Amino acid sequence: MRKDFKIWFHAGSATNIKEFNVPQYIAYLFFFVVFFIVSGLLYAGVDYYMLKSSAFNNHLLNMKIAEQNNEMESQKKQIQNFAESITELKTQVKNLCVFEDRVRLIADIGRSSDSNGLIGIGGIPNTDLDYNLDPDAKQNNLIREMHEQATQTQLAVIKQTQDFEELIKELHKKKNILASTPSIKPVNGWLSSRFGYRRSPFTGLKEFHSGLDISNLKGTKIIATANGKVSYAGKKLLIGNLIIIDHGHGVLTKFGHLNKILVKFGQNVKRGDVIGLMGNTGRSTGPHVHYEVRINGAPVNPAKYILN
Repeated sequence: MRKDFKIWFHAGSATNIKEFNVPQYIAYLFFFVVFFIVSGLLYAGVDYYMLKSSAFNNHLLNMKIAEQNNEMESQKKQIQNFAESITELKTQVKNLCVFEDRVRLIADIGRSSDSNGLIGIGGIPNTDLDYNLDPDAKQNNLIREMHEQATQTQLAVIKQTQDFEELIKELHKKKNILASTPSIKPVNGWLSSRFGYRRSPFTGLKEFHSGLDISNLKGTKIIATANGKVSYAGKKLLIGNLIIIDHGHGVLTKFGHLNKILVKFGQNVKRGDVIGLMGNTGRSTGPHVHYEVRINGAPVNPAKYILN
């Protein structure tokens, strides 16, 4: 015998009741369809929620990765700047060593037997300074190289400090000699002729030029390059108005082609004193000073005795 489900509908009064018979299989089918639809909706809702949650997590992860990338870029730039600072520091140490050598040359102070000058320190390859390179391939090597370079530079600075301390002691001993040693330019201007062989502007033949020619405006002040005594102040045929200063210890300086001489024979002068005015006297192609440095009568290159 078939079983049915009975469904009653009423409109609010007991007399208006309608009865429907629903076969059992149809009721089951209806409940199954409803269950399937509800389950599908629940699954879709959970899936949508998981998808949105995954998208949000991915967004957070991407933000964190971007943050880390920015931090890595900043660190690589800082490493590059530090490497460049080390290179610049080493250059400054080398320049100090060169300056020390020039001072020692002028003061005639040799190094002690245990001092061999500048310690050899290499440079950081330019390829290692490129912060765009793969950090796994380059960064560790660069940091290790910078550590070694910093250590070498520190040793060079310590050694340079010791060398300067030694030099200062020797300079104190030679203070009077240094005051009488030419060490500055006699005038600012343009170097129009160097020390050594050149082609004569008058004959066109090769000749030896025993000093430096420095050009500037007529009347420019000429100064003494070291302490000394004027041993000559007058005219010479080819060099015009000439001043010779005897600095002692076999050192003389000459200043030729002057427009006017402002010192007298036998006068004591100090480094920086104005001794004359630039001119064009004697055999000359234009206003300049012919500046010579002589050691025991032999001309030497004045450029070696100019520190400024």
